[in-house]
Formats: sequence, C-alpha cells, structure tokens
Amino acid sequence: MAEPIIQIQHLNKTFGEGPTAVHALDDINLEIMAGEIFGIIGLSGAGKSTLVRCMNLLERPTAGTVLFNGQDITKLKTRELREARHAISMIFQSFNLLMQRTALDNICFPLELIGVKRAEAVKKARELLKIVGLEDKEKAYPAQMSGGQKQRVAIARALATDPKVLLCDEATSALDPNTTLSILALLQELNQKLGVTVVVITHQMNVIEEICHRVAILDGGVVAEQGAVADIFADPKTDIGRQLVYPNGVRIDKLPPAHVIRVAFNGGSSYEPLIASLAIDLGIKANILGADTRNIDGKAFGTMLLGLPESQAEAARAIEYIRSQPNVTVEEVPDHG
Repeated sequence: MAEPIIQIQHLNKTFGEGPTAVHALDDINLEIMAGEIFGIIGLSGAGKSTLVRCMNLLERPTAGTVLFNGQDITKLKTRELREARHAISMIFQSFNLLMQRTALDNICFPLELIGVKRAEAVKKARELLKIVGLEDKEKAYPAQMSGGQKQRVAIARALATDPKVLLCDEATSALDPNTTLSILALLQELNQKLGVTVVVITHQMNVIEEICHRVAILDGGVVAEQGAVADIFADPKTDIGRQLVYPNGVRIDKLPPAHVIRVAFNGGSSYEPLIASLAIDLGIKANILGADTRNIDGKAFGTMLLGLPESQAEAARAIEYIRSQPNVTVEEVPDHG
C-alpha cells in the first residue's frame, strides 16, 4: 500500500494583517499518496494556487505543517529547503520558459544551477526531450514553438532534477482542448513510467476526470469534500461539488406537466441502454428532459431528468423498474410544472 508523500496538516495562510487581512486557506488537511495523480479543484479565488505554492513553500504557511516524505519542510533552513525542492518540481500555466534560451538550454538550466557539468546536463536534457516527444526541437526558441510544445519543454525542465512530485498549477488552462488532452496524456504516461506523483491544480472538472485518482474540492479556502474521483462524481455531497461536477445543471422550472424523476448514474456500465430497456421490457416510453452525464473509464456518472407517462400506474412501474437496476438511484421531482 502506498505511503503518503505529502501531508498537509491544519494549514492556514493569511495575507496581510488586521481588518484588511485575507484568509486564503483555513485548516487544510490533505494526504497525497506516493505514485498517485491527485487533483485540487475549485472556482477562481478558492485558494488552489496558494495551496500548491504552500506545498513547496513558495508561499510560507501562516500556520500548520507540510510534510514531505515524513519531514516537516516548514522547519528546514534555506539551504536544506532548496535541496528538498529538487524533489518537488512545478509547472505553470504561463510555461515560464527563458525566451533567450533554446528548448535544450531551458531544460539544462536547473541542472546548471545545481552544478551539473555541461556535457552531462545536455545528455540529460536530450533524454527528456525524447520523453516529451520533442527531440527535433532542441534548437528551437520558445517564440518558435506552440503552446503545447512550450508546456512539454516546461515539463521536461521540471523533470530535470528527477523529482518525486510534479506540481501542475493550471498547466493546461492556456491550451486548446486537443492540446490539453495531449498534455494530460503525457502527465499520465510520466506518472506510470517514472512513478512521479502528480498534483493537478485546475478549475476544469474534465481535467480531473481525465487523469486523476483522487480529488479535493476547495471552496473559500477550505476543503469542501475529498475522495476518489469516481465517488465524488457519483455523489457530490456539497453545493460546490454539485456545481463543479454538473456545471450545466438541469433546469426543472419549465418542464411540461407529467411525472418527472431524476435518475443518478453511480458508476454502472455506460453501455447499458436504460431508456431503451424500459421501452422494450415494459413498453413504457420516457422522455429525456435534460441530462448531464459523462463516461469515466467505461462507467456512467451524472444525472438525467425523465418525463414518465401521466398514468400513475405506468409511472410507478417505470420507477420500480429503474430502481431495480444496479448503480442507479431515483428520486421524484415534485412541483415541476
């Protein structure tokens, strides 16, 4: 069983003092396990970026502890902390590449800072360029590369010191959807092949569902809920959780007068045709009035609003049938007219 690699205990972060102080984080408690891909999500201003910067002490917590491999890094001296940060690399939304350096030299830069000889640094940088699929771009400057290519160089640079943890602060927010998917696939590949722990900070739930194993939802500087991604998608417990999991929602104030039910899919096979089965097995037709569902690893999560026949008896039969299906819950929606 994996051990925690990062443990956040009773962490608080306040900016400023007195009546104008901003309490960015309040009593944060998290455990990130070695080798997992852990997501932290929240709306703008929730405290996500502040939290990730506290993980490597780019921001020093006002109170609380940050343990890395069991060591409280908040108590380290400057030199010790600098050495510890070699094992906790970070990539950013804006890439942060040095514009006057080639891709190869950008990757060499952190190695130069720790005194690695040029020939050894170049060899390492070329290996990393190959890993991120850019071996033909070693002489290209950032201005000559696309956003996705720049982020791949940034990832290669972050890997130069052989980190145990890769912190990704909105690393795909500046990229188009297809490029985002390619970067997420790369992060997943690095996690699997190199064993590096990945912490993903994002405001996009599709990023979480694409690669994360577990997720914490931040709201107003506190952890609203956390758990396995599948569990959160199946049954978000908080308003912010439901808002993030089902951002489009389903309005029910203008539905036609009929029996209306809300069906929640909690991780069953996404290939089971529930509505078709209802029609075939019982001869009952249901109208899909709204839906917000998604497929994660072949499993269905989300909700659907169904309009059932006006006949009370047929509606009751339909509800009983749907309730008998695995990984599905049903609730009636009153006052929908």
